[in-house]
Amino acid sequence: MKKITLSIEGMTCSACSNGLEKYLNKQKGIEKAFVNLVMANATIEYDEKILNIEQLEKFVKDAGFKSLGEFKEIKNEDKNKKEKILFIIYTFLAIALMYISMGQMINLPIVEFLDMHKNPINYMISLFILTLFFIGYGFDILKNGIKNLIKRIPNMDTLVGIGVLTSFLYSTYNMFLVFMGNHSLVMNLYFESSAIVIYFIKLGRYIDRVSKNKTKEAIQKLVNITPNKAVIKIDGKEKTVTLDEIKKGDILVARAGEKIAVDGKIVLGKTHLDESFITGESMPVLKKENDTVLAGSMNYDGYIEYKAEKIGKESTVSEIVKLVIEASNSKMPIARVADKVSGYFVPVVLLIAVFTFIGYLLSGKELSEAILNFVTVLVVACPCSLGLATPLAIIVSEGLCANNGILIKKSEILENAVKTNTIVFDKTGTLTYGKPRISKINNYSDLNEKELIQLVGSIESKSSHPIGKAFTSYLEEKSIKLLDVKDFENISGMGVIGKISGGEIIVGNSKILEKYKIENKFLEDEKILSDDRK
Repeated sequence: MKKITLSIEGMTCSACSNGLEKYLNKQKGIEKAFVNLVMANATIEYDEKILNIEQLEKFVKDAGFKSLGEFKEIKNEDKNKKEKILFIIYTFLAIALMYISMGQMINLPIVEFLDMHKNPINYMISLFILTLFFIGYGFDILKNGIKNLIKRIPNMDTLVGIGVLTSFLYSTYNMFLVFMGNHSLVMNLYFESSAIVIYFIKLGRYIDRVSKNKTKEAIQKLVNITPNKAVIKIDGKEKTVTLDEIKKGDILVARAGEKIAVDGKIVLGKTHLDESFITGESMPVLKKENDTVLAGSMNYDGYIEYKAEKIGKESTVSEIVKLVIEASNSKMPIARVADKVSGYFVPVVLLIAVFTFIGYLLSGKELSEAILNFVTVLVVACPCSLGLATPLAIIVSEGLCANNGILIKKSEILENAVKTNTIVFDKTGTLTYGKPRISKINNYSDLNEKELIQLVGSIESKSSHPIGKAFTSYLEEKSIKLLDVKDFENISGMGVIGKISGGEIIVGNSKILEKYKIENKFLEDEKILSDDRK
């Protein structure tokens, strides 16, 4: 069995995703299929002896949707300024439409030219023209709804499409009767209903898109751990390339302050790397020749050359992203219930709407009232809140976990987490914040604590090392002003040196004291602090 995740275009509600999932699972050769509405993808396990990617994409097309190929990265659905401007324009048109059609009901002043009673023809034509604009604006909704009805996978667009078209066609029919002289039927025009329904569906989808994008941001941060470009060494010359151009066996270069581009092995040099995004350990790890390096690690203080071993999807970061995405595609028991309910929801609503229409006619009500209630049932009954709320909550939770370094392998784990009463951590000595913090100050000088930390912190603030950042954060927290530092020098693996007010200050470990032949009178205290795990 082989597994693939395809990007899907055209899903607008839970009925869409549920219908596609059912359709795929019925196909010969597909062992299992999961469709994720929020991430807009489908994870399919299939027999590669029977099916290939082209056939899988054909199944998606036959179900009424479009495959955009293999899912490679998480993309936020950013819309350009043109669409935002278009939405603003239609907001003003919607206000104008409602003012013309409903203004008289709440005693708003209406110009005589558009008065329903004095100039019914003008009133009617203005509503018709404005509604045509909205029909064009929501044509994608109408087209998708009818298409899915024909393919027997009705969704929310089907409900909205039938309701909007019924209301529009009935109003258009009455408009022609008004033209024929029956002016009383001007009260039976429901053009504004068709237009405003489309407007609010568009508004809802805009808000929905914003919500979905927020749920993807945390997972997107995992993707952005690795740099976009890297420096490779060819025949002694350096060349900047994109990650796609890197091949196994290439020699890459990483200087202080740069990130490791791909998983590999150091062939020259040594440095300290921050691997906290993987290990959670706050202190940088010393790496030398023949040691492995992970893509996304930050190089703090040295120059290294390393050979590319795992690139693209094989890298550790890619595996983590894949793990999180697969977790989002797995379903909680509660999500399966929501999918099952929403799968029956649309057909049931269609039946209820038809029975409502027939019932009103049989009870002697007018056709206009029957149609109005028929449309109301279709438009008001929207399965999105049912089918989208559950998967959206799951994705948000998994995104927040990923943002905090907690990777969820299966969504059902989140549902069972409420039953947890004990958490056991397998860590080497201590739990950390993922970055160094100052927890204790031992002052052996004649300076007070504030003066001491101000001098040391000012020197350390010039360093890119995590320890330097810990001092900077501490000074900011305590609102201690940084002093002016001159002649700053970073000594790899030892410490930093600089001058403040003409006096030279050396900050570092035992090695830097040995280098400058400074007697260390506090070796015993240093050993105790190094072994302290509190």
